[in-house]
Amino acid sequence: MSHAHLPVAVEDTAVDPRLVAQRRRAVLLLALVLVPVGLATLVGLALLWPDGEESSARQAEVEQVLPGSSFVDATVLTVEAVDCSGPDLGPGSPVPPTLTCGNVLAKVEEGPDAGSAAALEIPAEIFLAGFEPGDQLRLLRSPSVDDIPVRYSFTDFARERPLTLLAVVFAIVVVAVARLRGAAALIGLVVAFLVLVKFMLPGLLNGEPPVLVALTGSAAIMFVVLYLAHGFSARTTTALAGTLFGLALIASIGSWAGSTARLTGLSSEENLTLTYLTGEIDPAGIVLCGVIVAGLGVLNDVTITQASAVWQLHELAPGMSARRLFTSAMRIGRDHIASTVYTIVFAYAGAALPALLLLEIYQRPLVDTITGEVIAEEIVRTMVGGIGLVLAVPLTTIVGVLLVKSVSRGDQEVKTKASPNALRSRSGTRHSAAG
Repeated sequence: MSHAHLPVAVEDTAVDPRLVAQRRRAVLLLALVLVPVGLATLVGLALLWPDGEESSARQAEVEQVLPGSSFVDATVLTVEAVDCSGPDLGPGSPVPPTLTCGNVLAKVEEGPDAGSAAALEIPAEIFLAGFEPGDQLRLLRSPSVDDIPVRYSFTDFARERPLTLLAVVFAIVVVAVARLRGAAALIGLVVAFLVLVKFMLPGLLNGEPPVLVALTGSAAIMFVVLYLAHGFSARTTTALAGTLFGLALIASIGSWAGSTARLTGLSSEENLTLTYLTGEIDPAGIVLCGVIVAGLGVLNDVTITQASAVWQLHELAPGMSARRLFTSAMRIGRDHIASTVYTIVFAYAGAALPALLLLEIYQRPLVDTITGEVIAEEIVRTMVGGIGLVLAVPLTTIVGVLLVKSVSRGDQEVKTKASPNALRSRSGTRHSAAG
C-alpha cells in the first residue's frame, strides 16, 4: 500500500530574494529622477551657503549692545509689588487704570559679581507672569561706564534645566519605543537643526531669495532625514519623491497665494523688528518660507505611510492589478488625509490663539476679521499646506504603484516561462512518490 506525501507549508522567515530584487530595481528607477534633484540641491547649498561674514542685521544689533555686556543666571531672593499706575485716561482707554510693577532682589550666580545681590525693576507687563523667591532668571550685566556703576536688567526666565530635562526624557522615550529607528530619527533632528541654523537662517538674513533657501534647505533635510530614519529602500525613495513634489507644490501655490492676497508679513512684531534691523529681508518671503518649512513634518509622515501601504499591499497580494492596488492604498491615504488636515488646522489655530482673542475683544465684523492680515496669514498657511499634503498622497501612491508593477513585471514573465518545466518536474516527483 503506497502513501502520497503532500508538501507541508512551513513559514519562511527569510527575505524573499525576488522581493529584494524588485526593490533594488525600484530604487534604480527612482534614482533616475531623484539623483538630478539631489545634485540640484547640492548646487543650491554651494551657491547659497553663507560666506561666514556677519549680516548687517547682526552687526546693527551688536553695535547697540554696550561692549563688555554679558548674560548671567540669578536666583530671586525677595519680591515686592509696587503700584505704578499712571493717570486715569477714562473709559475705553487701552491702558488699564491700575498697574502693578515689581522690585526684585536677585542673587547673581555667575560672572565677576557672583554671590552679590542685584536690584531689578520689573515692568508691569512682565510682572504679570508672577515672580516668586527661588525663581531662576536670566539677567543682562552692563559694565560700568564713567560714573554709572554696573547695572543688571531682567531679560527672561532661565529655562535651561526644565528644557534639558524634557529633551532627555523625550530622547529616552523615543529610543525606548522605536529603538534604532528612534535613535536615527533623533540624529536626523540634529541634522535638520544644523541645516536650519547654519544655512537657512543666515541665508535669509543675508537677503538670499527666501523660496530658494527654503526649498534647498528643506530638500537637503528630507534627503538626510528620510534615509537616515527609514533606511535606503524603495519605500523610502518613493516617499522622498512624494515629499519633494509636495514641497514644490507648496512653494508654487504659496507664492501665488501670498502675492494675490497681498500678504506683507508685517502683521507680527518679530517681522517688524527684522525689517527695522535690516533692509535686506523680505517679510513676505519670510512668511512663505515659514509655510514651506512647516509642511516638512506632515509631508514626511503622510508620504512614508503611503509608500509603505503600497509596498505592503503588493507583497501581500502580488497578483493584484494596478488599478485595484491604487484604490486599496488610497483608502488608507484618505483616512490619513482626514486626520492630518485636522492636525494642520488645529496647530495653526493654536498658534494664532492670542490674535483670535484680541479680535474677539475688538468685536470687528466677521469679514474684516477673516480678511485681516493676521488671520489671512494663518488661512494661507493652512490652505497651502493642506493642498500640498492632499495632492502628495495620490502622487506618492501613483509612483509606488508604477514602481512595484514595473519591477515585478519582469519577474512575472520569468516565472511564466519557467512554469512548464516546473509543472513537468512536479509531475515526475508525484509519479516517483506513488511508485
